[in-house]
Amino acid sequence: MLHWSLTLPTDVANLSAQEILAWALRTHGKRFALVTSFQAEGMALVDIAARLDNSVRVVTLDTGRLPEQTFGMMEAVRERYGLTVEVVFPDAAEVEQMTARHGVNLFYNDLALRRLCCHVRKTRPLDRKLADFDCWAAGLRRAQSAERSSIEKAEIQGGRIKLHPLADWTDQQLQEYLSRHEVPHHPLYARGYSSIGCAPCTRAIQAGEDSRAGRWWWEQDASKECGIHVSPEGKVQRTLDVLLDELLIH
Repeated sequence: MLHWSLTLPTDVANLSAQEILAWALRTHGKRFALVTSFQAEGMALVDIAARLDNSVRVVTLDTGRLPEQTFGMMEAVRERYGLTVEVVFPDAAEVEQMTARHGVNLFYNDLALRRLCCHVRKTRPLDRKLADFDCWAAGLRRAQSAERSSIEKAEIQGGRIKLHPLADWTDQQLQEYLSRHEVPHHPLYARGYSSIGCAPCTRAIQAGEDSRAGRWWWEQDASKECGIHVSPEGKVQRTLDVLLDELLIH
């Protein structure tokens, strides 16, 4: 049950990232969280929010397949901001069922299986955690990809408020903020990564490639989304539903 009415901030499209986060912290308190994988956008949100309230709740997902450098970022946040990072894990039984049925690296074999892995390791654990919150924020920007080009700064999603305070930030604005405030940065950026997820599913990009080309690079003509922010549709979604049902029934 939500503790607050689902009322979006007034004139949200014209509010700055700082104003949106200040509203969330003031209105929802401990029922608000930043959800981040410690990429550049997420770190900008952490820095902004920590300056407003150094007890802001920060949530992250440990999928079981993260690169080692991401754990280092968790420690950097704790040390720099004094924040407690709330780490969310997938259901061990669901992961065991999935890998026993489809293999440890199932994501390479089929788009629906990749969606299943993301769903079990990311979407379902986050959905369970979000039951603790009325409002949450993520670091999506319109400039990141075509799928994200029309995102709003605030929306009602899954019965709670979801905020995208950086939706209208350009690449230049993001980098200027990070540099000005000396925000900790993920080490994999220095190795050519532009979007960082699970280790087996992320690579560095080549010159001229889209910023999300390094995510699930073996897929052709598929949405570069895990399902948390943009849900798969059509045949892939129906296949995913069947695969998930098989896991949860057995």
